Amino acid sequence: MNINWYPGHMTKARRMMEENIKLVDVVIELLDARAPLSTRNPDIDDLAKNKFRLILLNKSDMADPKDNEKWEAYFNELGLRCVLIDSRNRDSIKNIDKVIKEVCKEKIERDKKRGILKRTLKCMICGIPNVGKSTFINSLCKKGVAKTGNKPGVTKGKQWVNVKGEFDLLDTPGILWPKFEDENIGIRLALIGSVNDDILDITELSYKLIDILKNKYPGVLNSKYDINEDANTIDILNEYTVKRNLLKKGGECDIDRGAALIIDDFRSLRIGRLSIDDIPSV
Repeated sequence: MNINWYPGHMTKARRMMEENIKLVDVVIELLDARAPLSTRNPDIDDLAKNKFRLILLNKSDMADPKDNEKWEAYFNELGLRCVLIDSRNRDSIKNIDKVIKEVCKEKIERDKKRGILKRTLKCMICGIPNVGKSTFINSLCKKGVAKTGNKPGVTKGKQWVNVKGEFDLLDTPGILWPKFEDENIGIRLALIGSVNDDILDITELSYKLIDILKNKYPGVLNSKYDINEDANTIDILNEYTVKRNLLKKGGECDIDRGAALIIDDFRSLRIGRLSIDDIPSV
């Protein structure tokens, strides 16, 4: 599957970020904890050079707990401050304001020496579509100031939001990059819902999901659905469709519904808390 999704508003959004990056002190990048490498937009590294950086592994409540700790250590070893969060849970981000100040400590100390004691820190919130930026801002502000949705592309323009008089947060639209060099990145982004489902071949995508589960979590399909994992991928989807009683008139498997449902099972945690990126060595 060769997946690419780069609608026109993303070009405009990237240009807006380029224009505003000079105004901010720190770039806060949200990644999806289920696929931290796949959800890292390489353009953001270029945009954020010479800025303080903070990585937030969002949706950590949906990711494999064992992998969560390894990913946090991976980014910290790269010299990037990294924190696991669930942006829907305010308790998980209650100390983020302290972390932001720690990341910007050098800036704060410089300001103090210049006699500036209470300067508002300006933060750019960025990430790919549907990674939870607006939900994070709303939880941090404890009110609904940013528009949210469970589909990619809800935020279309920039907005500044003040938090406790200490931070100005710039909420930016989710942007991908024009071409995925590795087709597996596009597949993983599609699986976690960061690519518009309307452009996808859902049946082919479900085959890719089954292959990932067989390789990374052997036995999970058997334990959840009593499915023979030694069968080929097409037969596994057929068996899943039968097990879920998704049949057309005459008893024929409704493969389209089966494909959509197994992807929804993954996204909705019915298969369990799973991570789909492999952790590289530093």
